[in-house]
Formats: sequence, structure tokens, C-alpha cells
Amino acid sequence: MTTAEHELPVGPAQAELAARLHALEEQPLAERADGYVQLHDEMRDRLEGGDAAGTQD
Repeated sequence: MTTAEHELPVGPAQAELAARLHALEEQPLAERADGYVQLHDEMRDRLEGGDAAGTQD
């Protein structure tokens, strides 16, 4: 079996994340670290916002 047979379908959000990660990896180390911090903060805010919305019902 090839790797492709084990991969999950990729939607727009996953493709966007992959593109952002690829762009970050192309940056010098200091800029890359700042980019990962920003991405982490955005993802945390999105996840926490989703949890908050789910608990208000």
C-alpha cells in the first residue's frame, strides 16, 4: 500500500493549514517561531470559541 491510500480526504481548511505550515517552514528560524506562535494562538482561539458556543445551549 502507498501512503496515499492511508491519507484522509483533504478539505479547504486542511489545505489552507497545509499551505500555511509549508510557508512557515520556508521562513528563517526566528520568523518561523513567531509564525507558529501566531498559528497556535489562532487555533486555540478557534477551538475555545467552539467549546464556548457548544456549552451555552
